[in-house]
Amino acid sequence: MNKDKYVFAQLIEFLNNDKFRRLVDKYGGNKYVKHLTCWNQLLALMFGQLCNRESLRDVIVAIGAHRTKCFHLGLGRKPIAKTTLATANQNRDYRIFEEFAFYMMAQAREKRAEDIFRLGGKVYAFDSTTIPLCLSVFWWAKFRKKKGGVKAHVLYDLEAQVPAFYHITTASVHDSKAMKEIPYETDAYYVFDRGYNNFKELYRIQRMESFFVVRAKTNLQYRCVKWKRRLPKNILTDAEIELTVYKSSKDYPEHLRLVRFYDEEQDREFIFLTNAFHLTTLEVANLYMNRWQIELFFKWLKQHLKIKKFWGTTENAVRIQISAAITAYCLVAIVQHDMQLKRSTYEILQIISMSLTDKTPLRELFDKTYSNDVKEQLSPPITGLFD
Repeated sequence: MNKDKYVFAQLIEFLNNDKFRRLVDKYGGNKYVKHLTCWNQLLALMFGQLCNRESLRDVIVAIGAHRTKCFHLGLGRKPIAKTTLATANQNRDYRIFEEFAFYMMAQAREKRAEDIFRLGGKVYAFDSTTIPLCLSVFWWAKFRKKKGGVKAHVLYDLEAQVPAFYHITTASVHDSKAMKEIPYETDAYYVFDRGYNNFKELYRIQRMESFFVVRAKTNLQYRCVKWKRRLPKNILTDAEIELTVYKSSKDYPEHLRLVRFYDEEQDREFIFLTNAFHLTTLEVANLYMNRWQIELFFKWLKQHLKIKKFWGTTENAVRIQISAAITAYCLVAIVQHDMQLKRSTYEILQIISMSLTDKTPLRELFDKTYSNDVKEQLSPPITGLFD
């Protein structure tokens, strides 16, 4: 890396500008544009998200404070006006930024491909997070009587530790309704929380010759067909069941496997449903317990995705901001892989947030800081499972 380059400029060298330019041409993003191009817009949003700015005004103030550095940061030769960026967020085609985010996710997953679980297929967690919005401003995102919001439904690759797919809806859409949008793969494993007991969609996974683990609802009605008697420690039940409610049995006409697991650390009992009869009970429990990785991603997303009035109030603007945030996250994941950094993505993001306008080479920046406070993301929650 060039010692004369700012940290942010070093980071964006990992972005594929040619790919982004082709998407801009595809949707005519720079048509009639004189100053703030789509590329400058993307970088301005990523700059604000990576340094954790609260609002559009904060972003403009932060960029304005480094006006002489803007060109070298990749933000263009002229200062960015607040109204210009807000108008661009509201009017430019969000598909430019969304398709680039999907491209970045694919690149990150390809580079960071691992076989941690050793199951012979990809392992995903699917969940959603609600991003609250002011209903008087974002009137189209009505959630409750006096609340607004959108949901980011995310398919998270638990082995590569980056998002694989996302789908944006208003917050009023139930989590299970988004399952039909998932691009299912054969021989893959999908982990769901309790809100995804949609047996019609789960049977779709079964027909795809893939596998799922879902936490069962407390009011599940079923009949045991057969069960195992000798069970490992903390496994309370391992049974083959059939659903007894008419609609559920019609949606999922085959037998399911029910596993009851006692977690000593949390002093809680979990009930899982799965079609993976070939897995051990501990492997089934461990797949679900690894869902916490997607919660780390949601925590970062909500911390750095500050959707305020002046960022743009349309659905288009919200989609652009979410796409830019996911692009930024995947960029850091790619940097972590390419530079072979022995740090978690979350820790790298924390270091970067304070250093975007420094001229420290990236390698030196990460080598001279040390922290052991971030939980290691690859450690399995069930001790001894992969020994």
